[in-house]
Amino acid sequence: MSDRYLWLLYVALAGLAWGTYVPIIFYGGSELGGKPNARLMAILCVGVAYFIIGVVVPMALFLSGQYEWPSLKTTGLVFSSLAGVAGAVGAICVIFATQSAMSAARQAQLDPATYKVFIAPLIFGLAPVINTLVSTVWHPQTGAPLHFGFKMPHPLLWVGILLVGVGAALVLYSKELSEAGVKPPAKAAPSAPTGPTS
Repeated sequence: MSDRYLWLLYVALAGLAWGTYVPIIFYGGSELGGKPNARLMAILCVGVAYFIIGVVVPMALFLSGQYEWPSLKTTGLVFSSLAGVAGAVGAICVIFATQSAMSAARQAQLDPATYKVFIAPLIFGLAPVINTLVSTVWHPQTGAPLHFGFKMPHPLLWVGILLVGVGAALVLYSKELSEAGVKPPAKAAPSAPTGPTS
């Protein structure tokens, strides 16, 4: 693939990774028992994967000389670390959301998986809205990370936010419909026996 289209491959891989993360962690947690101790083990497994991919691999590339060490500026290190914190907190919150959703469903005397199917749509509907709104007011520059200012976005942005809101509402509405289910038809009251007419 030429460099002109290589970025599309990485976009597809990122979408594949983030899109499959939630169902994979759902299944992994259930295979570990689905209890609080399983939650912690799932978080530990996520952390080990982050460490290997996010620490060991880059360190090997730097130490082997394949990549030169970048300039280690404090602001770059701090904000890159904050991005890691945000990613890790998000991963952990998915795990806790799953446990909490299953507990809420049990308390409502529903199937334990009733609510957890809505976690991924809500997360991936909320994330791009927050991303866009933050980018509308936060415009960091080299050496000036806390540079804010409002820049009016394209009108299609508001259309997109509205559509995400409608999508989230449809998800929640469909949840209510799923809970209501199809009620069986009411049985007709037995009619009184009729005798022969004279």
